Amino acid sequence: MESFFSLIQSRRSARKFKTDKVSSEMQKQLLQAALLSPASKRSNPWEFIAVDDLEMLRKLSESKPHGAAFLAKAPFAIVVVADPEKSDVWVEDTSIASLYIQLAAEDLGLGSCWIQIHKREHESGIMASEYVKKMLNIPSQYEVESVIAIGHKEVERNGAELSDLLYERLHTGEFGKPYTFK
Repeated sequence: MESFFSLIQSRRSARKFKTDKVSSEMQKQLLQAALLSPASKRSNPWEFIAVDDLEMLRKLSESKPHGAAFLAKAPFAIVVVADPEKSDVWVEDTSIASLYIQLAAEDLGLGSCWIQIHKREHESGIMASEYVKKMLNIPSQYEVESVIAIGHKEVERNGAELSDLLYERLHTGEFGKPYTFK
């Protein structure tokens, strides 16, 4: 296990995966990480659907015209959904859960990439969320936030260089007053 800082510095989105399956033990750890994510007032509005069926992954890759095609070559994905009636901040709660899944994947040496579904359209004009709900038999009251594609990285990418960070976006005390490290 890496330190948290090393983990976030090294994590990069992966859109190309080896054909190797994600082991059931790794799937279990990824799903446990999702369940460990915090939620407002512990409402836990999220639910998670593990998908390792290659044909279903191909169908899900067609959920929107841009930014999902690579899912067809991923060996595993977790679809992150929520019941909006359980929390008015379900988008935030599912976003945090999605990130927990991605950080857990990196910690396990896997690659991942977030596919935004909420507020995106399918090429037919219906919402991508409706398309995914139909594919996975998700009840109508639920919303789909994201699909996290996961697999063994085909290519390792370098982590972020600390010297390239957007330090000008740091402020102290008030907006516009640059933060300076001491």
